[in-house]
Amino acid sequence: MVASVIAAAVLNVIVPLYFKEFFDVLVSSETKEVIAKSLISILLIIAGLEFIQWGFWRIATFSDSYFTGRVSSDLANYCFGYLHKHSFAYFSNNFIGSLVKRVKWFVRAFEVIVDRVTWGLLPLAVSILVISVVLFRVNFWLGFGVASWTITFLVINWVFTKYKLKYDIARSAAETATTRVLADTITNHSNVKLFNGYQRTVNAFAKVIKEFQQKRLFTWTLGNIIEAVQGFLMVALEIGIFYLAIILWQKDILTVGDFVLIQAYLINIFMRTWEFGRVIRAIYENLADAEEMIIILNTPHEIQDVPNAKKLVVTKKKIEFKNVDFGYPENQSVLENFNLVVKPGERLALIGPSGAGKSTIVKLLLRMHDVNKGQILIDGQDIAKVTQESLWKNISLVPQDPILFHQTLMENIRYGRPNATDKEVILAAKAAHCNEFISGLAKGYDTYVGERGIKLSGGERQRVAIARAILRNTPILILDEATSSLDSESESFIQDALGKLMKAKTVIVIAHRLSTIRKMDRIVVIDDSGIIEEGSHQQLHKLDQGVYKKLWALQAGGFTQ
Repeated sequence: MVASVIAAAVLNVIVPLYFKEFFDVLVSSETKEVIAKSLISILLIIAGLEFIQWGFWRIATFSDSYFTGRVSSDLANYCFGYLHKHSFAYFSNNFIGSLVKRVKWFVRAFEVIVDRVTWGLLPLAVSILVISVVLFRVNFWLGFGVASWTITFLVINWVFTKYKLKYDIARSAAETATTRVLADTITNHSNVKLFNGYQRTVNAFAKVIKEFQQKRLFTWTLGNIIEAVQGFLMVALEIGIFYLAIILWQKDILTVGDFVLIQAYLINIFMRTWEFGRVIRAIYENLADAEEMIIILNTPHEIQDVPNAKKLVVTKKKIEFKNVDFGYPENQSVLENFNLVVKPGERLALIGPSGAGKSTIVKLLLRMHDVNKGQILIDGQDIAKVTQESLWKNISLVPQDPILFHQTLMENIRYGRPNATDKEVILAAKAAHCNEFISGLAKGYDTYVGERGIKLSGGERQRVAIARAILRNTPILILDEATSSLDSESESFIQDALGKLMKAKTVIVIAHRLSTIRKMDRIVVIDDSGIIEEGSHQQLHKLDQGVYKKLWALQAGGFTQ
């Protein structure tokens, strides 16, 4: 691609030399027949050079399409892969809409920059170099004048563009803010309506749009100023160089053909250098757009596999928390010297007040965060020293608020095991009592669930998540309020499905509805200080002043009292 562009640009400068000769012959004193024959010969040479130049440009365009397309795909894949390697906390702390924008703009910035360099800067550099050499050979002062003007012109553009860069970055950041507000409010569109927030939201969006517009207008104004300077410099060069040419013509140093050559070269220079300002500004503007993604790519992944990490091998399914300390950066310590052993095949329930650390225990087990101190072991293997992929491969999570892909029900359930057959998916759906509501849909398992599963009720989403876990069939199962969105009848069905799902597995259940954990092997009650009670339902119910007994009494009939 580069070689073809250089060759085509060189030929583009050589062709005017033959037009110079063409006009010199045209005004010569030879007979018309001799002149015509010479002109035809020159014209054939020009045609041959133009055809070769055309061929080089075609090679360059096809090469560019192949190169840019391949690299754009590689960059998109790299950004996608690197972004998804960031921790769960990273996505919690960043707006999804702005992350999407950064990936797309990063790839677009590459495409724009390659386009500007290939078709703007590279031909400009070649043209200026060859034109300067030719004009120096014609006359030193012609070459010196054009070269000096070109260097001055380019330096002014470069300095101005560098100055403008910081404002382009500010403009890009302002545009990101508009994307963030747009994505956040659309995601919460129901809150906007139900909490009478329409006008407030419109005003908030108008505010960020106004800030973006002001920054964009300022960068556009700067661009207009430099274009005005460019136009003035071009007029000065054209008048000055032709004035010099007239003086040289008077001294018989230049011919009529040289005037044609100079004009052709000036047109070439003006076209290339006029675009130079726009090319440089476009490059820096797109570098500013890409900068936000560069920050992501330069941010180390918070949670990484240790060097030479081994795959987790689960046989006994024993889980141990040993002297674990953990606290979120913005909060005080959540767990201090926490110890817990989940026996192989044990069904363990965690209960306690909100903020006691129940969900944090699960997040640490899934390595959504790394512990500050201590160890978490599965069958004696430190989860911090095994690959994250192998850890997640052995654990299934049914969350309190499942989020589904905007795909079909069949695809959402199959996500638990991508190579599962349709029959296996349907069997899992029946076990989770999904089949009841799916069979009532017009398209059945081919029904799209909407973004985040919005077309389904909360209970239906949870049943789909349970079906996905049943299909996945991992040795360790985590249920985080997995029946919280179900009515009593649906819950009775799901309890039966969960009973089958939990067989031969180590299970950790988080629940506020104590009826869902009554049959657990062990119930662990925790508060801010750690574990305060543990035992089976029968054992805890016998404790006179026990926290669990009080909670059970409250849920089993305390309200009527």
